Amino acid sequence: MKFLKSFCSLVFLSFFLLNITGQNKAWTYSECLDFALENNLSVKNGELNVVRGEVNLKQSKANMLPTFNVGGGYGINWGRSIDPTTNLFISQKIQSLGIQSSSSLTVFGGLQKLNTIKQNKLNLEASVSDLEKARNDVILNVVTFYTNVIFNQELMETAELQLGTTTQQLGRTEKLVEAGSLAISELLDLQSQKASNELVVINSENSLNLALLNLKQVMQMLASEELEVVVPEMEAEDNGFIVLSVTDIYQTAELTQPEIKSADLNVQSSILGERIAKGALYPSLNLGYNMFTNYSDAIDPLNQRDGTFGPPGVIPGAGFISEDPTQTITLFTPNPNFITIGNGVRDQFNDNFSRSLSFNISVPIFNGLVARSAMQRATINRAQAEIFAHEVRNQLRQIIETAYNDAVSASKAFEASEKQVEALEESFRVTEKRYNLGAVNFVDYQIAQNNLYGAKSDLVRSKYDYIFKTKILDFYQGNPIDF
Repeated sequence: MKFLKSFCSLVFLSFFLLNITGQNKAWTYSECLDFALENNLSVKNGELNVVRGEVNLKQSKANMLPTFNVGGGYGINWGRSIDPTTNLFISQKIQSLGIQSSSSLTVFGGLQKLNTIKQNKLNLEASVSDLEKARNDVILNVVTFYTNVIFNQELMETAELQLGTTTQQLGRTEKLVEAGSLAISELLDLQSQKASNELVVINSENSLNLALLNLKQVMQMLASEELEVVVPEMEAEDNGFIVLSVTDIYQTAELTQPEIKSADLNVQSSILGERIAKGALYPSLNLGYNMFTNYSDAIDPLNQRDGTFGPPGVIPGAGFISEDPTQTITLFTPNPNFITIGNGVRDQFNDNFSRSLSFNISVPIFNGLVARSAMQRATINRAQAEIFAHEVRNQLRQIIETAYNDAVSASKAFEASEKQVEALEESFRVTEKRYNLGAVNFVDYQIAQNNLYGAKSDLVRSKYDYIFKTKILDFYQGNPIDF
């Protein structure tokens, strides 16, 4: 019993530690992207559209096959009615059972069904491309906010480092003031500088929290959940993309981006839509085949197959219709040579079984301009699809042109920021050394420190801006985005 309690406690502790570890686990870019793709509603809707397209294509193919239906009916009649097996009027209760089946096939219908199959196939391919476009939108959003989180994390680290440097300098200054080597104003200036650095840290932390919130939202994650991202080793690479022109990148993107493919497929689908609408103007030919049989409990088992009767016979004294006793009644008797039929269900089904084959042709003459109006709408849909395809290409070209110019500008800004930080680091090192020796006042020291901090912040900003812009260009060249 004691061992069992110890074992249960160990298991509970293990699950608790695993839960804590899972909560504090840092997310990589790939994990954030997979989570976002799995939970994004636009992606889920796109997947359902693909399934719908598959169903529509399957249905349009099945429409090419003949139809076949089987039905039956059971009825009870009272009073004067028609016997369904003999078509004679009778006055009795009748129970009847009928079974029928029918089949039809469209031999020619203006090629509407064939064109519908082609159109649904194109629509399915377009829905697949739309799903890929939805995934690409998620990828771009995750890249944007993931990079923004990393940028704000590094910016906060720079602010904390600046605060740490100021705190150390403040401690050193306090000792010098106590020793009478520096004036009290130097200490007050440093205390003010420390308060300013603390405010920068708070603002940086708020910016980081906002960036994390944006990333959670694009991942469809609750704001209350903990999220910590892995900071990869990200270095700004050489701007080799500049050897490519905007036209080169656009031509590559035009062949790889799913929104272009989807727009072109929609144009082809609208062309088939015109053909389908035009098919309603042609005559249609249908082939029909029917089978029928029935059963009725009103049939007399003594009825003859041909319905005839034997020769008349005289039965003396069989009955009188007057006072003359010599008058007799003349009766018709069944012919004993005729075979009677059975009245069972199987017998009647076999005897009443019938078939029919029909060819039906329908020529549209005037139907309230329905077909003509459908053709006009199909023509308008085609024109709109062509305009939309052109508009998608223009949007893609403009996005790439903007991204290219942004990347070139970010590359230049990053290079300039690197040079500025190198120069200001050396300047601050000399100023700090002279300040510690009392050769310069605090104002000069503070200016040099603020200049260096501002330059480092600009370097971080320009670095990640450059990295992000190059990732976007890589994306439009068909290269996967990874960190």
